[in-house]
Amino acid sequence: MKANDLLPIGNIARRTGLSVSAIRFYEEKGLVEAHRTGGNQRRFLRSDIRRLSFILIAQKLGLSLAEIEDALAGLPQGRTPTAADWTTISKEVRQRIDAQIAALEKVRDDLDGCIGCGCLSLKKCALYNADDRHGRDGVGPRVLR
Repeated sequence: MKANDLLPIGNIARRTGLSVSAIRFYEEKGLVEAHRTGGNQRRFLRSDIRRLSFILIAQKLGLSLAEIEDALAGLPQGRTPTAADWTTISKEVRQRIDAQIAALEKVRDDLDGCIGCGCLSLKKCALYNADDRHGRDGVGPRVLR
C-alpha cells in the first residue's frame, strides 16, 4: 500500500461530507478501518470514501446500521472493492429497497382512497381498524406497515 493511498480523517470528512466524529463512529462499528501512523493518527484508504458514501446512501434509504454492516461485510478491507464486489452488495440491498418501495406504494394507494372521503364508508376504508383488531398484532401503525 502506497502512502498516497492513505488519507487523513479530515480529508475523508471533506470528501464525504461526514463529520470527523461520524467517521470515528463508523470506525468504532467496524464499517471502516483506520490505519495508524507512527504518531497514532488515523489514516484511511482512498476506497473508504466509497464505503462511507454507501453508508450515507443506505441510511437515507432507511437501512439500519445492522443491515449496512451485513452488506459491507461482503466487501474486502484493505483493498479497493471491485465491480463484482459492489454487484453482490447491490443484489442484497436491492431486495430490501424493493420491499420498502412496495410498502410505500401500498401506503400511497391506501391514502389515495382515503384523502377526501371523510370516511363516509368505513366498510370500504383500508385503514379503518374496527374493534382494534390490529391491536392483537402488536403496537404501532400495523395497517400502514
